[in-house]
Amino acid sequence: MSTHVKDMTSGTPWKNLLFFALPLMVGNVFQQLYTVADSVIVGQGIGVNALAALGAADWFNWMVVGLATGFTQGFSILIAQQFGGKNYESMRKTVAASYVLSLIMAIVFTVIMQLAAAPVLRFLNTPEHILGDSLSYLRVSFGGFAVVMAYNMLASVLRALGDSRTPLVAMVIAALINIGLDILFVMGFKMGVASAAAATVIAQVFSAFYCFLAIRRLKVLKLCRSDFALNGRRFGKLLFLGAPMAFQNVIISIGGMVIQSVVNKFGLLFVAGFTATNKLYGILEVAATSFGFSMTTYTGQNLGAGKLSRISRGIRSALVMAFATSELISVVMIVFGRVILRLFISGTPEEVSQVTAVAYHYLFVMSVPLFILYILHVTRSTIQGMGDTIVPMISGIVEMIMRVCVVLLLPLFFGQESVYFAEVAAWIGADVILISAYLVRMRRLKRRAAGEHKAAAI
Repeated sequence: MSTHVKDMTSGTPWKNLLFFALPLMVGNVFQQLYTVADSVIVGQGIGVNALAALGAADWFNWMVVGLATGFTQGFSILIAQQFGGKNYESMRKTVAASYVLSLIMAIVFTVIMQLAAAPVLRFLNTPEHILGDSLSYLRVSFGGFAVVMAYNMLASVLRALGDSRTPLVAMVIAALINIGLDILFVMGFKMGVASAAAATVIAQVFSAFYCFLAIRRLKVLKLCRSDFALNGRRFGKLLFLGAPMAFQNVIISIGGMVIQSVVNKFGLLFVAGFTATNKLYGILEVAATSFGFSMTTYTGQNLGAGKLSRISRGIRSALVMAFATSELISVVMIVFGRVILRLFISGTPEEVSQVTAVAYHYLFVMSVPLFILYILHVTRSTIQGMGDTIVPMISGIVEMIMRVCVVLLLPLFFGQESVYFAEVAAWIGADVILISAYLVRMRRLKRRAAGEHKAAAI
């Protein structure tokens, strides 16, 4: 078995989580370079219109990626539980079934999203002069959805087994390739906005292939033909875990698209500023998602091993580390935010000034209460690791409701800048649901475990 595979059912919880999360953080930073590189190179190389075109496509593109990450993360929950319980035969069959489902979804969603791209952009009130660029960007991105699905599935399998280093290396390689191709296609060959999407797809091919090679070396994951035998019950269980997580990402992105449709009415410069900050959203939550992935794997393995007390200790450690990290990121963004944002923005001095003002105000509003987002990720991922993907889905619905209510109502009374508060309102609404659900679920699990222990003693 690879030395990167990690059994998280023993050892100090905070060390398990931190050393699992650190490679993920670095990997997520490089993953964000995909987005940041696209935006910086397109914004500087083509102009404000091109940056706005990327922004108009952002949430719909995020939704499609969210389908891939949602399903594959859901599949990995069962894999982690079976790995923690040392049930390797069932784990291999689960991995094989996950591969089959991922392939089917890649084909189906590629067709659906290609058909939906143009109608969705028009529904979002995308300005006519950037509609063509936005559509071409999405066409290329959606054409590579199978690659996105493959990478996320393979990386999820590795993370379920405690290996966060291999996805890190894969992401570093992909990010470097992506940046190089962005510069070549956009700045060198002048191929336009769509070429930035092509650079990302090509880079993801390399990241998926690297993870595939790593999995092939794991003896515990040596699959044979019998592992791929169709099993409706196993498929059903995987879909029961994955579908709510995918739907959760879809409804969150629908809320984001409602925001985008409102923002698109406020003019090109406002759209460009809003887009510039959204490109930093991933940097804001880079450590949050890392701690989240850690808690999903950690919780799944320890639940499979029946070690509930370690789950409680783990989430306490994760929350402390997440809070400290969020405060550090908040300070950096508040102090250096304007400098960072100007990397995305080009144009006349007046345009740069207006776009930067919009972008920094939005960034400041999200940075101050950033710890709320970090609590959300840690708590949601812990619940998912327990095998409950319904409550996190409900929290996603609450996020959407809060976003939509804020973006549709507040501008009527407080002006267009009040849309900045939609994200923070969504985080707060989700936290209320998730924290309450975690406390209730842990109480039930401990009560059940105590009852089983008592019955065994008798």
